[in-house]
Amino acid sequence: MQKWDGKSKGTPLGYKIFIFTLRKGGIQPAYLLLRFVAFYYFLFSWKSSGNMLYYFQKRLGYSRLKSLVSLYKNYYLFGQTLIDKIVSMANLGEKFTFNYEGENYLHEIVEGGKGGLLLSAHIGNWEIAGFYLKRINTKVNLVMLDAESENIKKYMQSVTGNKEFNVIAIKDDFSHVYQIYDALKNNELVCIHADRFMEGSRSIEKNFLGKPAKFPEGVFHLAVLCQVPISIVFAFKESARHYHFIATPPKVYSGKSKDESKLELINDYIEALEDKIRRYPTHWFNYFNFWGEK
Repeated sequence: MQKWDGKSKGTPLGYKIFIFTLRKGGIQPAYLLLRFVAFYYFLFSWKSSGNMLYYFQKRLGYSRLKSLVSLYKNYYLFGQTLIDKIVSMANLGEKFTFNYEGENYLHEIVEGGKGGLLLSAHIGNWEIAGFYLKRINTKVNLVMLDAESENIKKYMQSVTGNKEFNVIAIKDDFSHVYQIYDALKNNELVCIHADRFMEGSRSIEKNFLGKPAKFPEGVFHLAVLCQVPISIVFAFKESARHYHFIATPPKVYSGKSKDESKLELINDYIEALEDKIRRYPTHWFNYFNFWGEK
């Protein structure tokens, strides 16, 4: 089974080329350049392409031709989300519009005074939505693996400043858990992606798109232990300059045993994720062997 290590395929030179293009010509020339980059990955990134073709053909039931077209769209959309994040966080002058569906739920969480957890997935572009959620009167924290190339991280921080929302890096010593608790105590929002697990970590197997797949048990266990409102959130790119943000009504998973509450949360999460994948099938950026099949 192909393992996921939390790293992207980008290189410092690649990021520099795109940022230079954005500064000199704007977003459209960058999108044009991206078409060639996406085609390169379409042709030569065999492992990730094979996993995505399995997803389109075996899990969504697409024909081979439709799967190939969807694969290219997926690479292109993924590149666009990266460009859009850079444009927004580096203040490069381009503006995006948003349709905020369920934004009132996030206001409700903050008004409750206990903070809240936002569960998301590697689908769409939640980070850019978090950047634009400045009107929510609290800090937004994003929990993520600290596995990117150090050179890429330093270069991106020099460009964007990385100040618009706080990143809580997942560490082997579990110090990130204390940071999450501290953020919640300060009535902040904490966003965690719950659709991937690292090899060797605890997982739970659930039926997903018609076949058993593994999800990170620790995320759901922690979410239940925190006893704060939980909303499942997504943000999808619907046109060149427009995004659709979606948040579910907040829910505190309590009143049952911890295992029952955890199972209820996992089921709610999978139901929401399956619904969004069927609505936005080319927006799920899952490039490893999610179901463990060849």
